[in-house]
Amino acid sequence: MGEKILLAHGSGSRLSHDLISKVLAPAVMNPLLARMDDSAVVELSGRLAFTTDSYVVNPIFFPGGDIGRLAVFGTVNDLSMSGARPLYISLALIIEEGLDIDDLQIIMQSVGGAAAEAGVQVVTGDTKVVERGKADRLFINTAGIGLIEGTADISGSNARPGDKIILSGGIGEHGMAVMSQREGLRFSLPVASDCAPLNHLVASMMAASNNIHSLRDPTRGGLACTLNEFARQSDAGIVIDEDRIPVHDGVRGACELLGLDPLYIANEGKLVAAVVEGDAGCVLSAMRENKYARQAAVIGYVTSEHRGRVVMKTSIGSSRIIDMPVGEILPRIC
Repeated sequence: MGEKILLAHGSGSRLSHDLISKVLAPAVMNPLLARMDDSAVVELSGRLAFTTDSYVVNPIFFPGGDIGRLAVFGTVNDLSMSGARPLYISLALIIEEGLDIDDLQIIMQSVGGAAAEAGVQVVTGDTKVVERGKADRLFINTAGIGLIEGTADISGSNARPGDKIILSGGIGEHGMAVMSQREGLRFSLPVASDCAPLNHLVASMMAASNNIHSLRDPTRGGLACTLNEFARQSDAGIVIDEDRIPVHDGVRGACELLGLDPLYIANEGKLVAAVVEGDAGCVLSAMRENKYARQAAVIGYVTSEHRGRVVMKTSIGSSRIIDMPVGEILPRIC
């Protein structure tokens, strides 16, 4: 095997088998994957959550993570937002000719470590190699399956007037970390991606309350997009308090310098929840026990007024409508 990916690595030849057996499979090996059949055979019973996503982040390495870690946690988090317990994921790699095999090996180690931390198994996958210039080093596609236990009914359309809006921590960290790496920017307070698995956090929240109406991870479009989705899907209004929204000093400074609003910057390890008012305290306490939600805070509430809109009470005492973003402020962040 050479130091770079060759087109022959995607041909089904000995080089393909060597790539799979020596670089890809060892990092994620488990009994289901070890069969190396064309599909994984698993046993499941009950309501299932099923999701798929593709990852094209540029650059593929960034402060706080890489494309492999992002792909696993992004899939795990999407399943978790429906109240599911993530179990199995697929991993398909589209590799550009010329990618350093050492870089691919590092990414696969990240995939294996992320899967172990989240408690999921990579049970099937695929590898394709495309000509130089036909991709951007590496794209990853995933699919995930999770089990919804009990009677949980969590949806963006379930937020109800009176619900409290809870945010699990500081916003904008992933988007700013990726952009700073991409553009070669250096800030006095470095920003790292918040890329993290949220399934254990969600499990503790659900153990604390059966009255969690809505969950979502505010990825592309940031917190502003997620809250607008809740408001529109639930036909309700949302009011948030600017002073209660945690923002890392490095993110705040970088956004001020670049003329960006942290509300619209992507996250990869945060969640937003709409919780019945009477249970907000116990849910918040449970969240703060998790290392990924130490800064969790109630940032607002759901109202029957101004349906379909999000309004923010600002630090200076005024009110501001938080619109859905028109386009993508920072492309290629996931």
